[in-house]
Amino acid sequence: MTDIARSRIYPTVIVLLLFVIAAMAYKFIVAGSTQKAEDGRTAVLLAPGERALMLTEMRAFVAGLQVMSDALSRDDMKGVAEAARKMGTTAARDVPLSMLGKLPLGFKTLAFSAHRGFDSIADDAATIGTPKHTLGQLSDVLKKCAACHSSYQVKGATTR
Repeated sequence: MTDIARSRIYPTVIVLLLFVIAAMAYKFIVAGSTQKAEDGRTAVLLAPGERALMLTEMRAFVAGLQVMSDALSRDDMKGVAEAARKMGTTAARDVPLSMLGKLPLGFKTLAFSAHRGFDSIADDAATIGTPKHTLGQLSDVLKKCAACHSSYQVKGATTR
């Protein structure tokens, strides 16, 4: 191979590889595995086990919200902090990377923001200890939950 041919091929190969890497990053970080749902929301396509994991986490959120509400009704800020901590960012660590790549960026943004919100609730419930402050924080987290549920649905991906 001549020097001229090499000087043309190498940059072309590098550009193609960068394009492939950029496309993969876009798919993994931004787009995820989605399709338009019948109701106008974005359907996130997950394998059956991934879907089950996500729905289990969402049910745990509902159960945790009930525990927090009960603790708030009794001014038990230690109980609020314990319940909120279980729904914080530590809960998000159990999500496999393969599943994370299927989630669109908007979904991930709302989900991680909600997890961080629960961390803030736990921290402030333990330090500030004011139920009204905690209710305001809880309202902010629930807005994110409502926004996510109104924008996305979780579907089982079909294999062909």
